[in-house]
Amino acid sequence: MLIGRDAERRVIEGLVAGARVGTSGVLLITGEPGIGKTALVDEAAALAVGLRVLRARGTEAEREIPFGGLLQLLRPALADLGRIPAPQREALAAALALSTPAESAGEMGRLGVDRFAVGAATLSLICRYAEVKPVAVLVDDAHLLDRPSAEALLFAARRLVADPIALVIAAREGESHPLAEADLPQLRVGGVGLEAAHRLIVGLPVELVAALHRTVAGNPLALLELAGDPEQLQRLPPGVPVPVPALLAEAFAARAKRLSTAAQTALLVASVEDGELGAVARACTELGVEVAALGEAEQASLVTIADGRVEFRHPLVRSAIYASAEPAERRTVHRAMAGAVHDADRRAWHLSETVLGTDDEVAAGLEVAGRHAVERGAQAVAATAFERSARLTESAQVRALRLVAAGQAAWFAGLADRADGLLAEALKLEPPLLVRTQANELRADIAVKCGSPARAQGILLAAIAELTGAEDKLDELVIGLSADVVNACFRLGDAAGALTAAGEIDERLGRVGRSPARILGLLSSGMAKILAGRPGTEQIREAIALTPAVGIERDRRQTWMVLAPMFLRESGTGRALVEEAMGERRDEVAVGMLPGLLFHLGRDDATTDRWANAVASYDEGIRLSRETGQTTELAITLAGQGWLAAHRGRELECREFTAEATRIGTDREIHLAVVWSLFALGDLELGRGNPAEALPQYERLMALLSTLGVLDPDLSPAPELVEVYLRLGRSEEAAAAARTYAVRAKEKGQPWALARAARVTGLIEEDHAWFEEALGEHGRTLDVFETARTRLAYGGWLRRARRRVDARVQLRLAVESFDQLGAPGWADLAASELKATGETARRREPSTADELTPQERQIALLLADGQSIRGAAARLFLSPKTVEYHLRKVYTKLGIHSRAELVSRLEDGDPGRT
Repeated sequence: MLIGRDAERRVIEGLVAGARVGTSGVLLITGEPGIGKTALVDEAAALAVGLRVLRARGTEAEREIPFGGLLQLLRPALADLGRIPAPQREALAAALALSTPAESAGEMGRLGVDRFAVGAATLSLICRYAEVKPVAVLVDDAHLLDRPSAEALLFAARRLVADPIALVIAAREGESHPLAEADLPQLRVGGVGLEAAHRLIVGLPVELVAALHRTVAGNPLALLELAGDPEQLQRLPPGVPVPVPALLAEAFAARAKRLSTAAQTALLVASVEDGELGAVARACTELGVEVAALGEAEQASLVTIADGRVEFRHPLVRSAIYASAEPAERRTVHRAMAGAVHDADRRAWHLSETVLGTDDEVAAGLEVAGRHAVERGAQAVAATAFERSARLTESAQVRALRLVAAGQAAWFAGLADRADGLLAEALKLEPPLLVRTQANELRADIAVKCGSPARAQGILLAAIAELTGAEDKLDELVIGLSADVVNACFRLGDAAGALTAAGEIDERLGRVGRSPARILGLLSSGMAKILAGRPGTEQIREAIALTPAVGIERDRRQTWMVLAPMFLRESGTGRALVEEAMGERRDEVAVGMLPGLLFHLGRDDATTDRWANAVASYDEGIRLSRETGQTTELAITLAGQGWLAAHRGRELECREFTAEATRIGTDREIHLAVVWSLFALGDLELGRGNPAEALPQYERLMALLSTLGVLDPDLSPAPELVEVYLRLGRSEEAAAAARTYAVRAKEKGQPWALARAARVTGLIEEDHAWFEEALGEHGRTLDVFETARTRLAYGGWLRRARRRVDARVQLRLAVESFDQLGAPGWADLAASELKATGETARRREPSTADELTPQERQIALLLADGQSIRGAAARLFLSPKTVEYHLRKVYTKLGIHSRAELVSRLEDGDPGRT
């Protein structure tokens, strides 16, 4: 029976009750050691009568055992493993060492299982297990779970919505651990009240209970432990609160010291393993003591022995026993345990604790353990294994190799700072050239994704300089690094730097033949030249034509290579690359790769008539960027969403998105995010009919582009400035801006820029031929918004020229397009112009499809395109019941009842969906 925890019990009761009726609930219980977290988890188990229960408990001894906690948790559900999507099943089976990781193509095959794939599989398996009856998932001492298990559980916890699952996690507060710091609904547990303290402690004077209660702030374990130890009570300072964890550790250590020498030794042996009594007994035998001596520790309430396991009363007991032993004693015990365990990886970990100085044999064993962890997707564990292996290695060159492996594993575990530190340490050892190149490539990848493209650029240029000076011709490596420079420069807005990198690439293209390196080089060189206002479109076309025969390597570069075709901004060319890459990464559950792809997909849809799709892609990209720590992708995706919000007339959303994007972009020199944010703010005001407020945004943007040397006309707001200047009566400035832009658009020669140039030339020269030319160029693009803007400008000019009948044709089409897109401000401007011709616009009623949230939209589109409920769930990393939950809301909002009606309604409300 819980004492003094009525409020906490009601919270847990509500969680379990919700699971019984099909609602997911998640609760993170935090508090100091001994505060009663375990008691609350036990109470959750008692309340979960009739539910299926999955339960695990973290232990200090298993913190470096890959997915040990997850296996403990999911073991009862593994019979359902065959019922989850195949890529997830394979990832989880490999993680839990139920199978050998399958060899897959490309970088993912070399780097083992994606850590997010294991999280998605964990969600799927738990939700499958809950299809029979509701499930309670209970995790105690979560701060002691191995990091890969914790990350998988956190991934699942964030996505529980409509499944009959109650998830209760207990973790010690203040710990640097994914679950202890998780952004989940939290219940912080404090000490019990004085009345509860009197009920807990029987037989002590009232005054003493009150004093003890004050001293330990109502901590239940401390109350019980100290009340039974008069000597410890006498040492407490009167009326002064003390740190409870230290106080308890001291009390447990003191109690252990009162045991016999044999019992103390056996207790220390138990503290270094996971509780398996057989291994403890074998190690004790090696040390010349009887395992039966543990009976003394059990008598002293330090451990319990049952079912072949030794369990410590509390994690602090284990910590206190281990910490109070002499270092030489600990090494001796680890050596004995290394001989007692059967698993080679665990043996390696124990042996690593016995070494003073270096030991190449032990280091080699740890390296093997690290590689096993990589294969299973336990990258955080692998990083620790490789790092410890490096510390035990005599040779500086071998140590450098192992530090690079540690850095790579840490990076793929999402530990960017740790990874960068390990790689920097490896470089100080002056390893061979190719090892240095690998380390620098990884450091640059970390920098560009986590928010410092300028730093990435510097690292890459230094690496290229080293390769260029080498005797061997390393053209493919130089092309790859130079392409990475272009990627960094794009985010920086550094046109000159990108152009220099393009020169490095072009010098080597002739020596790499028809290869993925050639495709990569052509795409990135073309991008760089376009950014700097030079001809580069033909290189991109050549790369796209070569792709079907050669193929693109499915590595980290695939994420941004799909950007290159978008520099053409024309219908058809290369756009399939984006959706193909997206499908591959979703099927592989390569979540870490998705933020970049989602940004590109959103950007592509935002320049067509699929705005609702773009909103959904941007929304998912923002969420996954935050979850994966990819600051750069977060900034530019926020800016893209802000720009689209401006066109949709969503002022508050636009300002919110662009404010965050600008802050991140300014702090980290991600100038692309600032450029798009300024464009968004200018377009917001222009679409609201406020040219005076739009002007400073566009002028700041022009100044920034000039400073950066960016001459790509697609990033220039000159056409918008022309309209603003004309509305403000500044015709000379408008003409100058139009002339300059027309020259740059002609140099690029692509339809999107040529159409915009023709439009503003028509406004300046007041000649209908320019508007007709603009509409012809628009016909070669997919950008309905820009086409509608040209029709609005053309119709307004025709009206002013008193050609009202002709004006009405253009303005009706403009109103219709803006309405269909969901750009009400622009539709109002076009309707106002149409009214001035003597005709009232027939406005489209807002579609109920417009009311769908981004996630509802994604689900509706997948289902309308033929995906099953389970297929959509797998692609969006949700449970089938969550998809069904959102689908019910979609049906309600659209007033439909079938898949066929869904297809029809989406096509009616979104004619550009396909």
